[in-house]
Amino acid sequence: MHTRKIERSDWESCLNRLSKALVGKRAEVEVAGLDLGDQIEAAWLPIYGVTFDPKSDMVEISMEGLGHRIRRPQVIHIAESAEGVSSLEIVDADGRRHIVRLKDPIALPPPDRS
Repeated sequence: MHTRKIERSDWESCLNRLSKALVGKRAEVEVAGLDLGDQIEAAWLPIYGVTFDPKSDMVEISMEGLGHRIRRPQVIHIAESAEGVSSLEIVDADGRRHIVRLKDPIALPPPDRS
């Protein structure tokens, strides 16, 4: 397993590409922080997408029955293996880690060349 940091300038395009591959997948969202411990926000719900809006400085994780918003993200890491992307970690301005684990790894589509 290899974890790589996504540069802020690539957040929007990388998350858009990831979202295209999420159709029909399930994910778990965990939030971990010193002030709240480890909390499971969602357990293996269908996931529809992960987006970054630079204007509002927010990442949104859209799942069945849940819209998980992360304000002022600071760092995004993607964990990949030979099978594909298995998780995503977003650290917010308060130091909380928002971890999205995919039930089954997905291949990240290539960048759009248009």
